[in-house]
This record gives sequence, structure tokens and C-alpha cells, in this order.
Amino acid sequence: MKAVRMYSTRHCPFCVMAKRLLAAKGVQVEEIRIDEQPEQRDEMMRITGRRTVPQIFVGDVHVGGCDDLYALDRAGGLDPLLRD
Repeated sequence: MKAVRMYSTRHCPFCVMAKRLLAAKGVQVEEIRIDEQPEQRDEMMRITGRRTVPQIFVGDVHVGGCDDLYALDRAGGLDPLLRD
């Protein structure tokens, strides 16, 4: 399974929902907490062009936010993306 990393904050309900979906698929998420590491927000914005969390990457592919993740799953694209 590909590595998944997610930029998030502690109190973000969308981050919790995204982690819940990924956990249900057996995925362990590397979380980058921008509330604890503010310099990482600048990095997130530089590479995604977005300011909101979560921002989710599967391998090198930027999936987007929580809504994007769920839409990808509903369309049947998340499982193939997660596979090695």
C-alpha cells in the first residue's frame, strides 16, 4: 500500500473524517500537524496552492481535501490509487 500523508490540525472535523475513511481501508496516515508546526502551513500552501486542511497525498499524488477523498472513493478511484 502506498504511503499516505495528510496536512491537518487537531480540531478539524474534516481531518477526522478523512482519517476515519483511510483507517477503514487499513491505511496508516503520516499526519503533518500544521497547528503544531506552523512552518509546514507555508510548505503545504506552496505545494498544493490551498490554505485549508486536510490536504491529502497518496504517494506523490495530491488527492485534495476531505470532500475530494470521499468523491474519489465513491468513483472507485481510491482503492487502485492506494495499491502499490
